[in-house]
Amino acid sequence: MKQSKWLQQAATGLALALVLPLCALSAEDKERGVGDVVYVPTPQIVVDEMLKMAKAGPQDFIIDLGSGDGRMVVTAAKKFGARGFGVDLSDDLLAEARANAKAAGVADRAEFRKQNLFETELGQATILSTYLLPEMNEKLRPKILALPPGTRVVAHDYHMGEWLPDETKTLSVPEKIVGTPGISYTYLWIVPAKVAGRWQSEFKHGTGSTALEFEFTQNFQIIGGSAKIGTQTLKLPDNRMSGEQIAFTVFAKAGDAASRHEFRGTVKGDAIEGTVAVGSGNTQKQYPWTAKMTARAGGAK
Repeated sequence: MKQSKWLQQAATGLALALVLPLCALSAEDKERGVGDVVYVPTPQIVVDEMLKMAKAGPQDFIIDLGSGDGRMVVTAAKKFGARGFGVDLSDDLLAEARANAKAAGVADRAEFRKQNLFETELGQATILSTYLLPEMNEKLRPKILALPPGTRVVAHDYHMGEWLPDETKTLSVPEKIVGTPGISYTYLWIVPAKVAGRWQSEFKHGTGSTALEFEFTQNFQIIGGSAKIGTQTLKLPDNRMSGEQIAFTVFAKAGDAASRHEFRGTVKGDAIEGTVAVGSGNTQKQYPWTAKMTARAGGAK
């Protein structure tokens, strides 16, 4: 997504952030706000889309921060076969969520806890969902980025600051919010592996092996840096990681020509295992590729 479009959507979200609490607090039941969090239900069409974006399935465990009437966790369990829990501080909403889970027949897979969302242990989650204001999402961001690579995070309307989403969708919803036709933004982030630093690497081929050294830079899921092949030092163009999956291409000089090297691998802690495809077209050949981190960069996001 272009930066200008992202900023426009972020500005829309901030505008809604200012208006929604006023609207919620003027409602008959003051939208059952608790503390700094005002409860505004996520439309069901948005819940469904968020879970589709996260590719929710029976293998997943979802944690919903600020679970309200429980519709996110209940839907994840009933429609997608997942299990998980939601947290909230409102006794009334927790009772409603538990009743909804029981009515949907998923009370054994959809739990609801009275808990401060900032104190919730997130390590069990494969999917994390929020409908929180941007400053709250940003406060949670360090904990989220510490989760295992590949953890999916979905949010309704509000962003994660400078951590740009991996996917964004705009939805028209039948519900109306503060008297205007409903437009909702849904965001998906995938927690990236931490690769910033120096890596020693090699790949074996028919004539022997080639040693390489990579110096990866990282800004959330965007990686760049440099590659050293023999006496050549080559700049790596910016590439996007997806969880543990890393892929990038370098062009190494071979005489008067440039040889294309396509690296693809899976990051496993301080190691990468994958393949490198050398050349292009009918002459392309693929070889096993491994790398080992020798120095981790400080301050990487």
